[in-house]
Amino acid sequence: MSILELFCSVDDFWQQFAPKRQGALLAAGQRQRLRATQMHPSEMMTIMILFHQSHYRTFKAYYTEYVQYHLRSEFPTLVSYQRFVELMPTILVPLVAYLHTQLGRCTGISFIDSTSLAVCRNPRIHQHRVFAGRAARGKTSVGWFYGFKLHLIVNDEGELLAFCLTPGNVDDRRPVPKLATRLFGKLFGDKGYLSQPRAEQLLVTQGVHLITKLRKKMHNRLLDLSDKLLLRKRAIIETINDQLKNSCQIEHSRHRSPINFLVNLVAGLIVYCHQRKKPSLGLQSLALPGA
Repeated sequence: MSILELFCSVDDFWQQFAPKRQGALLAAGQRQRLRATQMHPSEMMTIMILFHQSHYRTFKAYYTEYVQYHLRSEFPTLVSYQRFVELMPTILVPLVAYLHTQLGRCTGISFIDSTSLAVCRNPRIHQHRVFAGRAARGKTSVGWFYGFKLHLIVNDEGELLAFCLTPGNVDDRRPVPKLATRLFGKLFGDKGYLSQPRAEQLLVTQGVHLITKLRKKMHNRLLDLSDKLLLRKRAIIETINDQLKNSCQIEHSRHRSPINFLVNLVAGLIVYCHQRKKPSLGLQSLALPGA
């Protein structure tokens, strides 16, 4: 997506979002004085999203070496890097709201998984202060980490359907009911989501059939051939997690503010939603001849 297309999309959203947000604050009795800044929120949101689709690994280098030199004509009211960092918390809520407008649609076939977001290297856990009281130690198949878990649900076309952030020590099964609120059909997960009470709860209350692999020494169960094949295709969401970390840059250990960490995370998710070519199982194209 070009800079012009991205800005038009973000600015169109802002024109509808800003009045509704102000009205909601007034209705709740929260009178907040939203002072106008030198840079428009749409411009700041655009720059944050552009950073996560660039090859730069740090936002400071991107802003000082690229934005201030090559994008001055596109953003004539640029502020200093330090001032931009101070303003970043003001665009968190609009970014989250914009991300929700970019989510995909449920097709009846969904996949769920979680991925670790380490906020520091393990030897520095005791010295870490930025996320003290928020982050926690967790364990994945590759070892221990200190940080958060990002829980995702995607459809068979690779589109993001739901997301949730928890401390690293939270059980993967806990946020499932909330994440699956708008789903229907079948939800496929790995062994970490194995829970008979949870599966029954989802089926009864939300009509979602949770299908997972079995652990060793567990009795086998009957599954439709199509369900067995789709369960093998669960790796699609692991591919998406890899793209989010390596291409969209949602994970690094240089954050100095919890809010700015969330801003970077949401901007990275938006970049993935804007990808024209996503990992897909191609089930829609296979269904066309028999339709």
